[in-house]
Amino acid sequence: PGLDKKRHVELKMDQALLLIHNELVGTNLTVYWNSERCYHCLPQALGNVSGSGEPGKPSTAPVAVSTQHTSILQLNDTLEEKEVCRLKYKFGEFGNYSLLVKHVHNGVNETACDLVVNENPVDSNLPVCIAFLVGLAVIIAVCFLRFLLSLDDFNNWISKAINSWETDRLINSELGSPSRAGLFGDDAQPEVWRLSAVPPRLRCVDTFRGLALILMVFVNYGGGKYWYFKHASWNGLTVADLVFPWFVFIMGSSIFLSMTSILQRGCSKFRLLGKVAWRSFLLICIGIVIVNPNYCLGPLSWDKVRIPGVLQRLGVTYFVVAVLELLFAKPVPESCVSERRCSCLQDITSSWPQWLVILMLESVWLALTFFLPVPGCPTGYLGPGGIGDLGKYPNCTGGAAGYIDRLLLGDDHIYQHPSSNVLYHTTVAYDPEGILGTINSIVMAFLGVQAGKILLYYKDQTKDILIRFTAWCCFLGLFSVVLTKVSENEGFIPVNKNLWSISYITTLSSFAFFILLILYPIVDVKGLWTGTPFYYPGMNSILVYVGHEVFKNYFPFQWRLQDNQSHKEHLIQNIVATALWVLIAYILYRKKVFWKI
Repeated sequence: PGLDKKRHVELKMDQALLLIHNELVGTNLTVYWNSERCYHCLPQALGNVSGSGEPGKPSTAPVAVSTQHTSILQLNDTLEEKEVCRLKYKFGEFGNYSLLVKHVHNGVNETACDLVVNENPVDSNLPVCIAFLVGLAVIIAVCFLRFLLSLDDFNNWISKAINSWETDRLINSELGSPSRAGLFGDDAQPEVWRLSAVPPRLRCVDTFRGLALILMVFVNYGGGKYWYFKHASWNGLTVADLVFPWFVFIMGSSIFLSMTSILQRGCSKFRLLGKVAWRSFLLICIGIVIVNPNYCLGPLSWDKVRIPGVLQRLGVTYFVVAVLELLFAKPVPESCVSERRCSCLQDITSSWPQWLVILMLESVWLALTFFLPVPGCPTGYLGPGGIGDLGKYPNCTGGAAGYIDRLLLGDDHIYQHPSSNVLYHTTVAYDPEGILGTINSIVMAFLGVQAGKILLYYKDQTKDILIRFTAWCCFLGLFSVVLTKVSENEGFIPVNKNLWSISYITTLSSFAFFILLILYPIVDVKGLWTGTPFYYPGMNSILVYVGHEVFKNYFPFQWRLQDNQSHKEHLIQNIVATALWVLIAYILYRKKVFWKI
């Protein structure tokens, strides 16, 4: 259905065919297009339609239109550059439409544009709905099976039929305490630390990390090629924009839990600082040398290597936050651990030196973002450049953030295909993991540290923990409301993943506290859910992340599709690839294999 041979227009995924019939005698038309999601954008020319030679015999021209968002079509008189008509419409994928442009004689000579559906579009979201329902059915089936296994009569019957049944023992087994998690919180050591003061491992932390990681794997593999599983072109949020900051947030929680237990075991701060520096160095090296968009050019292609990246940002963020906690680390107050009494703001007031540093870093971000002079661009510019802002600042993508990266790293060493290319047709390189955004990544991780302190300072005081999670969720959410004015583009500082704006940090942190608010009582307090299957990749996060990046173009994670323009086939492939990494993480968990760096 994606090819209309008669009209010589081959449709791709997320496109529809529009036939423009011009019945205006002697009037040539120019068709302009814009997406409703493209903020203050210059209309883009789609094509030209010659005027009709005689009444009743329209000239026809085919054009392909996007189906991802609502389209705004504008038809202008080519000669006079005068608008003839304008319409807004949400086209369906692989649909066939006709736009009839003609004179209407109703006492006043007017031009009418009527849209007709020649062939109904396909339901491109149907595969996602089916996948969701299948997943829901599997979850219900597993829950029902677990309920049956909890019944003694059914369990005894199963035990007679099967000699070794270890599912319950496996799912409910514990790896131990947070002390066996590495400083990054993604690995575990097989030794059992015999320290009664160390609290049991918090499964909600590993579950949250695994949830973010599996979503990250899925969207990195393509997410079925759906626009909402890709990064937003500039301002706003999609599913893909949620996962990385959540991973950074939970990394911050793990830093505090791990360092606290390591220091409790008597490890010196100097030795711990060496481990922190070495781990950060390894993360940065792995990101530059192995997980790099240009690694296929060869190991010696340093002239084009991308210096920023996901693991590079994690390495820098981890180092700064871990060193901050190490420098100002204080023992967890005994009144909180033993007597279960703690002042209402103990988790905050004990960290006032760290908070002071974080506020200073945020002041640096605000000062550079809004006051740094950028040649050829307005000071404080936060836009995408390209055709945004009516094309006034085409080379100003990212404002100060983009300028700093291009100045310090060079155009060839940053990301060449940012998401702003899609709608805003930007031509300059821009890196969403650039230098300036790393400041707010550090802020995000420190808010994760705050969550870890709440979990440890108020251990076993479920009510106090939930109250604090709720308070942080509401406070950060209200802060985001003020910064954005509840608007995608009109706020003081819009939510923007490419910039890692402060509103993006507060919004995603609010979501993160809300997720912990749900997970902690369900997973760790009541034990209603073990965190399966997200718990397993959460225990081996670095291995899963690096592995899925390195092997993503190899079978069985990718294969040749019969129809490369099918959302269904892409979705099946991406779900299978993601599920394989969950299975790999589960097998490694059973074998007690955990990769630490």
